Amino acid sequence: MQALKKRAAALALAAVLGAALCVPGAAAENSAENFVRLKTYSGEFSDVAPGSVFYENAAALYEYGLSVGKGDGTFGLREPMTVGQIVIFAARIRSLYAAGDPEAGAAAFAVEGQAAYAPYLAYLQSEGVLSGELDGLYFLPATRAQTAHVLAGTLPESALPPVNDALVTTAYASRRYITDVTEYTPYCTDILALYRAGICVGSDGSGSFQPSASITRGAAAAMLTRMVDPALRLTPDWVPETTYASAADATWGSLVTGDTTYTAAPSTREEIAADVAHMLARESSVLELDFGGPISARTADTAMNAALDAVKTYCEQMYNYVSCTYSTQTGRVRMTFSAVSAGSALPAYREYTLAAAAAVHDRLWSEGQITASMTQTEKARVYYRWICENCVYDSGASSDSLSHIAYSLFHDGRAVCDGYSGAYNLLLKLEGIECSALSNPDHIWTVATLDGVTCHIDVTWGDVGNTPDYRYFAMTPEQSWSYHTW
Repeated sequence: MQALKKRAAALALAAVLGAALCVPGAAAENSAENFVRLKTYSGEFSDVAPGSVFYENAAALYEYGLSVGKGDGTFGLREPMTVGQIVIFAARIRSLYAAGDPEAGAAAFAVEGQAAYAPYLAYLQSEGVLSGELDGLYFLPATRAQTAHVLAGTLPESALPPVNDALVTTAYASRRYITDVTEYTPYCTDILALYRAGICVGSDGSGSFQPSASITRGAAAAMLTRMVDPALRLTPDWVPETTYASAADATWGSLVTGDTTYTAAPSTREEIAADVAHMLARESSVLELDFGGPISARTADTAMNAALDAVKTYCEQMYNYVSCTYSTQTGRVRMTFSAVSAGSALPAYREYTLAAAAAVHDRLWSEGQITASMTQTEKARVYYRWICENCVYDSGASSDSLSHIAYSLFHDGRAVCDGYSGAYNLLLKLEGIECSALSNPDHIWTVATLDGVTCHIDVTWGDVGNTPDYRYFAMTPEQSWSYHTW
């Protein structure tokens, strides 16, 4: 005991944060059982009295042997915590957990004349908790994000279980809570880990974390004591919105909107497009026309090509081929639509694809990644990200590959542009978002109406690297034209 005091004094640590005064006798290795209050706080810090903010937390740090306060007899509740100081506290907690002694870990790295934080940092680095990402910052006030980064890796999940995992995941994904933390926030994952473990719940009703704000010693004490005492951990009182309408009952026909007027003898491309929509709304793959008299082969061929162009705008339906029979004498034309790669299996593929897409829709809603309070643009962005995270481009696909239809994306996680666009449009239509496909001879992408605005979305080109490329999301027609003409 006395040797520990002398060692701490020699390292000039007691004046900074206070050394541990008690070492458990029979400590277990790597066990939360080592978190035991061996002392009783009785006013050792002159600025920490019953009823004061963070009283319970500062007192607990003393009782766990993690701090004896500052040299002037205070804890310094309102003073900023430096990066180096939070490193010291984290190392003590790690050492207490691992060896039953808050100073044992740093002691192995102590060198005369080094900065107070240095042996603690070396210990955490040896344990894989930190590397050199905070170098040059140790004497500066710690931000709340930096604090989260240090603390998130201090203990294993067995000692710091994510008791609020589902609640935080749903709340954060809905963007109704923790709204000042995004995927671009430094140490975003570490911040959310603290919410999941009950170490923090934010500073207001929406759970704001204030990641760039400096953290006071009092606020840091609150996080630190929750690390070692499960009884102090918190559960947010949020009630994320989870009510949604399942897409499980959706049918292919119900996804067809717009003009579905049937014209037996269409004379314009618009009338043929309406005929195709009529066929799809009836969940048929056969379109029959009757021009009421003799026609030329060119007339039949023109109608067939126009119908094929029209059906491609519904690429989610997975028809990309048409065969046509006709009589030049009677003017009757019969077109049968299919998928080049699917053959007779297409009905089964379509059934699987619709069910799989409905399951994705329902899962994203149930997880709170999509909520009723979101705009159409926000919802479309969630589906854009899901496609990019769950599919890879099939660079080896041939012209008769299944990768040309949405089935391949949902079943195999691979596709080319018409498979990507078909799957994306299917998800948007299950969401009630109006969309179609637009193509040129080499490529196909989505045109959607999001919150009343026509947008072009190329989810295929957006799926590059480890994160989605949002340059191709919600493009204006002019932006889209600059990438691919039509």
